[in-house]
Amino acid sequence: MLEKHFSAPAIARAFVIAAASCAFSLPVAAASREPIQLALSELKKEELPKPPEHASPDAAQKPAGETPAPPAATDKPATPDDGDTEPPSANDGAVVPDSSIAMPNAKEGAAAAQVEYDLSKLPFPVRKMHELILTAAKSGNIEALRPLIGSGDDVTMLSLTEVEGDPLAYLKSLAGDPDGMEILAILVDVLESGYVHLDAGTPDELYVWPYFFAYPLDKLDAKQKVELFQIVTAGDYDEMKQFGTYVFYRLGITPKGRWRFFVTGD
Repeated sequence: MLEKHFSAPAIARAFVIAAASCAFSLPVAAASREPIQLALSELKKEELPKPPEHASPDAAQKPAGETPAPPAATDKPATPDDGDTEPPSANDGAVVPDSSIAMPNAKEGAAAAQVEYDLSKLPFPVRKMHELILTAAKSGNIEALRPLIGSGDDVTMLSLTEVEGDPLAYLKSLAGDPDGMEILAILVDVLESGYVHLDAGTPDELYVWPYFFAYPLDKLDAKQKVELFQIVTAGDYDEMKQFGTYVFYRLGITPKGRWRFFVTGD
């Protein structure tokens, strides 16, 4: 029987010894256990650190906190490849007529221009255009001016500002009568006066009627004032003296016979 071979105290001592052995064996086993190291090839790819998409291959070799040096500046500015773009043209946009050519250029105290009356001294193209305009004006039919005024970029300047619509309708609007007869009469008076030749040999060369366009009012003699009053009234003359120059209707023709302008105003 078990009771005969082992007494109760002996059995108790056996349990104490067994428990002590287990206690001493646990630290040894724990001390002998080490962390498991995995090779790089055994790591999952998503666990590897990913460099920024924009980083260069040697960016990872730079110490922390350092940034790559910027590329060296060059003296040559960046330019588009040949054929990519075209330089803007200096003539881009619509051509705006220069109205300054029709502005009176005679001031008080200025030298008087040479006045001419002899039409035979005019170049043939100028003399021919002068004759055509005068004939059309004397016809009493303002429509006779249409082929002489031209169109497009070569149209005759009829105002110091832009004229919209039909040029002959504009001329009629300036007259005191509905048919534009007053404008035709002014044309006749202007073209039968003396003329001046201006800016000879330059791109602005012109033959202009009446000569008062380039003749200071303070230098007019009695005979010339009579010629002036054939075109304007004494009241107009008094107003012009405030400007110091003639500001009524004037007409210019280029040496090649182009009717350049027929305008009034300052």
